[in-house]
Amino acid sequence: MPVDPTGDPKQHDASEFAEGMSGSCLCGSITVTIKDSELFTKPRGHLCHCANCRKIAGSYVASNLLIETDKVHVEDKNGTLKTYEDKATLSGNSVFRKFCSVDGNPISSETESYPGKIVLKMGMYPRIPQPEAEGFGLHKHEWQGEHPKIDTYEIKWAGPERKKMN
Repeated sequence: MPVDPTGDPKQHDASEFAEGMSGSCLCGSITVTIKDSELFTKPRGHLCHCANCRKIAGSYVASNLLIETDKVHVEDKNGTLKTYEDKATLSGNSVFRKFCSVDGNPISSETESYPGKIVLKMGMYPRIPQPEAEGFGLHKHEWQGEHPKIDTYEIKWAGPERKKMN
């Protein structure tokens, strides 16, 4: 058993990721590399409180990054990457949720609602950029704290349905 706690994001200065960063699933079979020099230059990504994202994250909120597919490389060295087609979506478009079939770690999601983009599940990375927005703010638990520097939207944080709460 390790003496020091593991996974402290403060162990990694954002400057380490000036060109991008890599993360992996818990068993190490799947590695996802982001090639983007702007990951930590401004707020990026979003927190999502919708039921589907909460379920896939196994938590009260999911930390996601919507990014261009060509900036992402997925390596599946042991062939453990599997896909679940989520049809229960607000848009009516399926969301293809990818995960590791060994450890259950969520990896990414793709949908035709965002062509040419992929939603990465940020929990697998050593450090997470400050989110730019929160989606499905109406679905937050009453005990959750507020994030005053992050815009919160009633439902969607992007697209025509967006309505800002703060």
